[in-house]
Amino acid sequence: MILTPEALSSLEGRLIVSAQAYPGEPMRDPRTMAQVAASAVRGGAAAVRVQGLADIQAARSAVDVPVIGLFKDGASGVFITPTAHHAIAVAQAGAHVVALDGTRRPRPDGRTLTETVRLLRSATGASVMADCGSLADAEAAAEAGVDLIGTTLAGYTGERARTVGPDLELIADISAAGLGLPLIAEGRVHTPAQAQAARAAGAFAVVVGTAITHPATITGWFAEALTTTD
Repeated sequence: MILTPEALSSLEGRLIVSAQAYPGEPMRDPRTMAQVAASAVRGGAAAVRVQGLADIQAARSAVDVPVIGLFKDGASGVFITPTAHHAIAVAQAGAHVVALDGTRRPRPDGRTLTETVRLLRSATGASVMADCGSLADAEAAAEAGVDLIGTTLAGYTGERARTVGPDLELIADISAAGLGLPLIAEGRVHTPAQAQAARAAGAFAVVVGTAITHPATITGWFAEALTTTD
C-alpha cells in the first residue's frame, strides 16, 4: 500500500488521530482500536495512526482513510518500527504509511535510516513517515528519502527539553528549513488550541492521540483536577 499524492494532499490542514493502547490495558485489543479509529473518522479525522500488525489490519477494514502504521518493539531507545524487518511487516499488514524512528540514533539491526528506507521501498513501495526528535533528525531523514516528517520524538531523545504541549519552536524550525516534505506535528497536543498553534507554526497536519483515544489519561486529568487544592 502507498499514500497516493491525492490522498496526501487531502491531509493538509487536517487532523490525524492516533488510536493506541498500552499493553495490559482493557482497550488493548485490535478490534477495540479499530472501533476507536472508526469513531475518530466519524468525528472528522482525515487519517489514523495505529500500532501493531493486527491493529493495522483491523483498522484497514474499519476505515476508508489513510492508515499510518507502526510497530513498537520495546519501550526505550529506538523502539518505533526499529528495523527494516519491522517496517516491511507494517507495510505488508496494509499500512499506507510506515511510521518509523527517524532519529540519528543507532538502529537495532545496524542499518542506517537510508538503508532501511531503501529496503522498505524495494520490498513494498510503501510511503515512509520519520518520527524525529530534532531539526538535525529531520534534515537527516529528508536526506534518507522519507516522505513525511513527524515531531513525534521531540523531548524524548535527549536533544531537546520536553515541552508542555507540542514543541512549537521545533515545528517552526523544521518548517523554516525548507526540506520540501510535509511536516506532521505530533506529541503532547492536548487541546484544540494547541492543534491550531501547531498548524500556525508550520505543520502540514496535526496528530492527536492521548487527548482523544486514551480514556485512562483523560480520566486522570479530571480526577486530579477535582482532588487538587490551591
